[in-house]
Amino acid sequence: MLLRARQFQFVFPRSALLMGVVNVTPDSFSDGGQFASTEVAIAHALQLAGEGADIIDIGGESSRPRATPVDEAEELRRVIPVIEGLAGKLSIPISIDTVKTGVAAKALQAGASIINDIAANRTDPEMWRLAAETGAGYVAVHMQGSPQTMQENPAYADVLAEVGEFFGERLNRLLSCGVNGEQLALDVGLGFGKRIEHNLQLLAQLRHFTKWDRPLVVGASRKSFMSRIAGDDDRLAPSLACACWAVENGAQIIRCHDVAATRHALRMTEALLEQKTKCRT
Repeated sequence: MLLRARQFQFVFPRSALLMGVVNVTPDSFSDGGQFASTEVAIAHALQLAGEGADIIDIGGESSRPRATPVDEAEELRRVIPVIEGLAGKLSIPISIDTVKTGVAAKALQAGASIINDIAANRTDPEMWRLAAETGAGYVAVHMQGSPQTMQENPAYADVLAEVGEFFGERLNRLLSCGVNGEQLALDVGLGFGKRIEHNLQLLAQLRHFTKWDRPLVVGASRKSFMSRIAGDDDRLAPSLACACWAVENGAQIIRCHDVAATRHALRMTEALLEQKTKCRT
């Protein structure tokens, strides 16, 4: 399996890729305001790369539940200087976490290679045509509703079936817009219009989504459902547990805030899985 993102490509099977998160926002659920200035965001991205990140994911608009939308000009003001500042310093792909085609286009011009789109439930094909024209990698994230509405009353008759149907339909639409299948990755969208039980069902049955032979992205890192399950505000340990479980069950890309700790946990998990495979043979 191959993932292409402009000049970059990743061949699977291989060690899981780590997508390090840089939120250039004042109101992110996990680190709001901590990296809001250009200089601090650039330094943090370089630190994550040094810790072993394979992709740096930069976002300028919070996607937490009921977050206030940001206009395009403000989002561009936040993210473009960071991408421009990193483009000549990183040898790994930069991902732009945005729902706006205009922001994605400017980010790709500034040096990004991947579009991480939580609004893959969109009907307007403009974003997909941009991915087709530029050869950018594209992460299709499942979300029920929008950040403003997604956690009001998320409901599914069968969350596995519905997310699966969404991926099948999206892949067909993306291909019809000229996107090469090798540009695509899929994300079940933990926390995006999901109750605790939906998140757990999607994680427990993650292999259900490997049938399209596309990389699976899992972004459980620091999400609030883990605190409610663990009964503790410290989300690092449950984030690592979810990351290790995801890789054992078919994920190829882990989106995370704590890159060094996640890398250590995943390399150990992968060593155990390799030994398990050898024992079977």
